[in-house]
Amino acid sequence: MTDGLENTETAKPTAVDRLKALEAESDIAADYLEELLDIADLDGDIDMDIDGDRAAVSIVGADLKNLVGENGKVLEALQELTRLAVYRETGERSRLMLDVSNYRANRKAELEEVGRKAVDEVKASGTSVRLDPMTPFERKVVHDVVAAAGLTSESEGEEPRRRVVVQPA
Repeated sequence: MTDGLENTETAKPTAVDRLKALEAESDIAADYLEELLDIADLDGDIDMDIDGDRAAVSIVGADLKNLVGENGKVLEALQELTRLAVYRETGERSRLMLDVSNYRANRKAELEEVGRKAVDEVKASGTSVRLDPMTPFERKVVHDVVAAAGLTSESEGEEPRRRVVVQPA
């Protein structure tokens, strides 16, 4: 027999609870990144958003290419540090996505085109296509394009040489 009270330990989080948690992640990440920008004496504005089921934080400003690094390597490291800062505060693993000067947004558009070309090539030839090594973010973009086109793909290899293989349907 129950007393009508919900057991909060086993209750699934509601959409409102999840939204509040993502907003909290964004706030923690923004505070961490603002402090980092101050320490590095860099000018930048921080934009926060919720993108689907993850917090999204962007730093925009004049000259932030050093926060992106060659092929986004510094950005990847900065994202992981930011996720660790969120974890330290919340105790929960974060899937936060960080962008600097629209690098990821621009790269996503490029990768969507790479995915479409690979799909076209696989459809024309009927054989699998192996793409160049990519980061997890980059592979996800390509996998999504391939799935939307009705083909299959998988990742193969070990980091940092892990790549997407697009396969015929």
